[in-house]
Amino acid sequence: MTDATLTDAREAIDQVDRELLDAFNRRLDLVRNLHRHKVETGLPLRDPGREEGMIESLKDANGGSLSPAGVESFFGHILELTRSELHGE
Repeated sequence: MTDATLTDAREAIDQVDRELLDAFNRRLDLVRNLHRHKVETGLPLRDPGREEGMIESLKDANGGSLSPAGVESFFGHILELTRSELHGE
């Protein structure tokens, strides 16, 4: 016997996880293209001020239940993973 509420919730979570994965892959492709442009034009690869501003803007835009610290942590991990993926090429 299965619990329909449990099954429905897990299916919805799985769908959101796939959407997150797709969104991160799209983001990574955009950053990869920007990275190539920066290398070709001699621009610095990192802009810590931009990263801080981006996170602050996302904290301000957050309308959900994720705390400001959670937004900062989540996007901090996104930035770290992005750098890791780019340097692994």
